[in-house]
Amino acid sequence: MSLLEVTGLVAGYGNNAAVHEVDINVEAGEIVAILGPNGAGKTTLLSTIMGFIRPMAGSVRFDGRDLRDTPSHRRITAGMALVPEGRGIVSGLTVAENLRLVRRGDRSIVDLFPELHDKLDRRAGLLSGGEQQMVALARALATRPRLLFVDELSLGLGPRIVDRLLERLREAAADRDLAVVLVEQHVRQALHTASRAHVLSLGRVTMVETAQSLLANRAALEASYLGGSS
Repeated sequence: MSLLEVTGLVAGYGNNAAVHEVDINVEAGEIVAILGPNGAGKTTLLSTIMGFIRPMAGSVRFDGRDLRDTPSHRRITAGMALVPEGRGIVSGLTVAENLRLVRRGDRSIVDLFPELHDKLDRRAGLLSGGEQQMVALARALATRPRLLFVDELSLGLGPRIVDRLLERLREAAADRDLAVVLVEQHVRQALHTASRAHVLSLGRVTMVETAQSLLANRAALEASYLGGSS
């Protein structure tokens, strides 16, 4: 049984569905990438699984439990965590204070990012974009989640820092048996990180392949992207 099982999920805003009949499953210790152009429904999908949006149809099961009537805060306490697009750190708080915002926060988590050790007392808003993303990822990992959603980790960052963040994400997944759902615009970096990928176009899954297969089939992947909206 998969740790996360999404079946026939339909979701959106008001009466307008942005996600249509999506099926996804993720095993413990696995990284699954969600790819697709802007407007494909990737963030809507994550928000629905996290409980921020109520689905119109379909089901979300976490560790065998149906989450239909489970509010977002209970999904978090059950073992889900999110690194949102835009990082979601509190810029006016120090790095240490940002880490303490999580109930089970542990400052030792910054061992993943030694660069942060001498910045614990610095306001997070004064950090570089890459350092802010390190804080966001460290804070999510400090909760010891079983399932982590990461939305556009690379946004506004250079390739070198993105590689470093993704490397730490792979290590966390392997060391902690952590399931990860990675939404990412940088396709090649995502496919070098994940084991499998789902490609969304106009809210529908158009491809489900191993990351290795998609890397080798660039033409099919590009065709799927061209079918979406931006």
